[in-house]
Amino acid sequence: MIRVGTAGWSYPDWEGIVYPRPKPRGFHALSHLARYLDCIEINSSFYGVPRAEYAERWVSEVQAWPDFRFTAKLQDVFTHRRLPGSGGDDDVGAHQLEAAAHAWLAGIEPLRASGRLAAVLVQFPHGFHQSPRTSAHLEFIEGLFGHLPLVLELRHRSWFEPATLDAIERLGYSLARIDLPAARDHPPADARAVGPIGYLRVHGRNATTWFDARAGRDQRYDYLYSEREVAELARSAGELARKVADTYVVTNNHFAGQAVTNAIELIAALRLRPEPSAPAELARKYPRLRALARTDGQDTLF
Repeated sequence: MIRVGTAGWSYPDWEGIVYPRPKPRGFHALSHLARYLDCIEINSSFYGVPRAEYAERWVSEVQAWPDFRFTAKLQDVFTHRRLPGSGGDDDVGAHQLEAAAHAWLAGIEPLRASGRLAAVLVQFPHGFHQSPRTSAHLEFIEGLFGHLPLVLELRHRSWFEPATLDAIERLGYSLARIDLPAARDHPPADARAVGPIGYLRVHGRNATTWFDARAGRDQRYDYLYSEREVAELARSAGELARKVADTYVVTNNHFAGQAVTNAIELIAALRLRPEPSAPAELARKYPRLRALARTDGQDTLF
């Protein structure tokens, strides 16, 4: 089964494009998106400890869609800091990490208990190269969270040697395939499937801003995949899905609702719904949606 959704759902620039403006009484962003998408990747869990009462609310907001799933990014303290004893100014104490793991797990427990948590995304930065130290880092995280379905996002090519991929698979991880601007040390676009979960994470191909240290988050992820590129992504997702039971495609090119646009186009390209639909506001912003999706909702913008 393939599910398609977006990375996050709370962006100011989605107002009036993805979400109606003004919002009707009782509006909930997640239940709105669940009408059009099949999953959501929780980004807030990367920046801090999730709160269980929020997770309970998220589950309740998608109750009408039993096949809808969440994935959650693991908190950055586990992936963007050095492990105990590894040295450096960003070295984290073992007791601190164990306490942080306990708190993080408690926060997402309503997702796990409800059966809605499909995966935990363990995302490392580009500077995380393969070495004995970093391989030990993966083992440490598996020791804390290995009872959950873990998906690795590794952005440096050094991890994609066959023996290293075999070691990752032995640890029980799945490995995300990522689409991002081409570079010599980025992972191969056709990286082999590893683990029981297929995961395609789509960042955009805006090379001009991706490699510019001065660019902000919105600038870096400001990219709308063309219809030809959407077809390429659909083929990649289909290839992953032939090797595993469940595949997730997550669009992270969030700026101005482009992630939602491309997600709906992927749902149509993969024929995941008999009649894909789109918010009328979004179709007005991106007219090519009208050729493949039914539009509904308010249509009062611009």
